This record gives sequence, structure tokens and C-alpha cells, in this order.
Amino acid sequence: MGKWIGIGIVVLVLIAGVSGVSTYNSLVSLDQGVQAQWAQVENVYQRRADLIPNLVETVKGAAAFEKDTFTEVAEARAKVGQVNAAGIANNPEAFAKFQQAQDGLSSALSRLMVVVERYPDLKATQNFRDLQVQLEGTENRIAQERRRFTQEAQAFNTKRMSFPTVLIAGFFGGRFNEKPYFKSQAGAETAPKVNFK
Repeated sequence: MGKWIGIGIVVLVLIAGVSGVSTYNSLVSLDQGVQAQWAQVENVYQRRADLIPNLVETVKGAAAFEKDTFTEVAEARAKVGQVNAAGIANNPEAFAKFQQAQDGLSSALSRLMVVVERYPDLKATQNFRDLQVQLEGTENRIAQERRRFTQEAQAFNTKRMSFPTVLIAGFFGGRFNEKPYFKSQAGAETAPKVNFK
């Protein structure tokens, strides 16, 4: 009888071990998916950051006295460059700072586009049109990659919070922290007013 109890315990330990290894490997795979998608988000943000100097220089040529707007764009771009993106997908505070810097850059770019509206000749130049199309395409890519990141984070968080995975993930400390989600800018829920004066 004692022999069967011993065998039963060994079998249970083996099952628990295999289950634990499988759960750990699953979390690693999902975590790597989140990290890879975050790298893609950074890639499209970098593309936008690389386009901005060309856009600003093109606009400067037609609207040389709009220095405040150019300064805001340059400062917002610099703030984005100062945020340390290492490990950001695992750190909600760093993620929030990164998102805040990106939101500031988006606002500055919106103000730059308002300046452009004041200069019809600028909109007609081929260089500006090309840059504007690239920037619009980049903004669309950013939205897509952020959506994909959110899907990867959701898949990870769902698995991580499921029982018994939540117990196993707890053994590894911060290695498998819950992943943050993107949030809309403050005031995004209010529709912008369109005024054709």
C-alpha cells in the first residue's frame, strides 16, 4: 500500500512539474510576443521622429515667422528622445511617461498642421505633400501597431491572470508583470470642433 502511495505522489509531482514547465514556457512565449510587438511600436514612432525634421524644414521655408510652433515640435521631439524605452512593456510608470511624451509630440504636430492651413502655397509644394502623405501613413501605422500591442498585452494578461498560471507567475517576481495598455489622450473623448471660416 505504501508503495502505491509513493508512486501516486511521484506521478502527481511529475504532472505538476510538467504543468509548471508548460505554463512557464507559455508565459515566456507570450511575453516575447509582447516585447516583439513593442519593438514594432517603437519602430513606427522612430519613423515619425525621423520624418519630423524634414517636415519642419519644409514648412519653415514657407512660414519662417511661425517660430513658436517649430520650437514646440522640436521640444516635443526631444522629450520623446529622452524617455528611456528599455523594458517599457513591463513597467507601467515608464510606459505612461513614454505615452505622455508621444501624446505631446502628436499635439505639437497637430499645431504644425494648423500652421500649414494658413499657407496655401505650402500645401501645393510637392515636397510638403510627399512628407504629409508619409506622416499620415506613419500615424496610421502607429495606430495599427498600438492596436496589435494591445492585443498581445491582452493575450499575455489573460493567460497570466488565469488560474493556476497566476500562482506560477507569482513565483518569478517581476519577470511576468501584467502588461500595460495604451490609453487615449486626455480630452480625446470630445469631438473636435470644425470651423470653416
